Amino acid sequence: MIDLFLITNQPDIAIFAVKHGVSHIFVDLEIIGKHARQGHLDTLISKHTIQDVQAIRTELDGVRHAHKAELLVRINPWSENSENEIESVIESGADWIMLPMYRTAAEVGNFCAAVAGRARCIPLIETLGACECLEEVAAMPEVDKLFIGLNDLHIEMRRTFMFELLADGTVERMANVIKKYGKPFGFGGIARIGEGMVTAEHILGEHVRLSSSAVILSRTFHRHSQSIDDLHANLDFGKEIEKLRLSEQLISKWSQELFQDNKQALVNATGKVVLKMRELREKNL
Repeated sequence: MIDLFLITNQPDIAIFAVKHGVSHIFVDLEIIGKHARQGHLDTLISKHTIQDVQAIRTELDGVRHAHKAELLVRINPWSENSENEIESVIESGADWIMLPMYRTAAEVGNFCAAVAGRARCIPLIETLGACECLEEVAAMPEVDKLFIGLNDLHIEMRRTFMFELLADGTVERMANVIKKYGKPFGFGGIARIGEGMVTAEHILGEHVRLSSSAVILSRTFHRHSQSIDDLHANLDFGKEIEKLRLSEQLISKWSQELFQDNKQALVNATGKVVLKMRELREKNL
């Protein structure tokens, strides 16, 4: 099954999600440069803290015998403060540490050296530089998994819509490089079944076809809930996860012909979204 990542700093939501099949709780400490890159877009910019990492760790430890789940923490891009930040994150109990916005293999090497095997390393591919050094990074034994960040990467590639990178084969080419070195990988986010500018079913079909092992649950799975009461009021989270898993099971039985049909449907749907977005942009100029 594909690992499901949920971004949250709310301990009660985290534990509820874990009990319903989420495998990784994702605390997002990245803030440096993020507003400059994404402030003009309808994206979620987290305001998580190291105290949130500690609180989530405590709650996960409380249920670890009944539910297997891990804590993933995204730090800031590599800088002179990264070693201190990594120490703090490890002391707070991170199982996985994600490095965003790197541009060279040297940055990833420094990152892995600072982690020093005390947590698992997951570089986030979201810059042109990261694409260029992908093979070198994928070959590093210290790298445990890679994740392709479609949001920032599509911005840097000057694309209109993040799923263009899936439709045009960019993600597949990167996946093939990563798989050559036997590393697991994931990419992007996914909406609830039946939702999304390109439907979740189309996206999930590509995850299965490309042998992806991880995806981030989009905001449609929490609707900006700030407490467990909010979550219950906004949606039936458990039911939505069940629907996602059922769809994954059905897709895993597809023939190659069905996978190709799904890919073409994704290409067509993406093209329509891009056209609408460009038309809207021109109207607002």
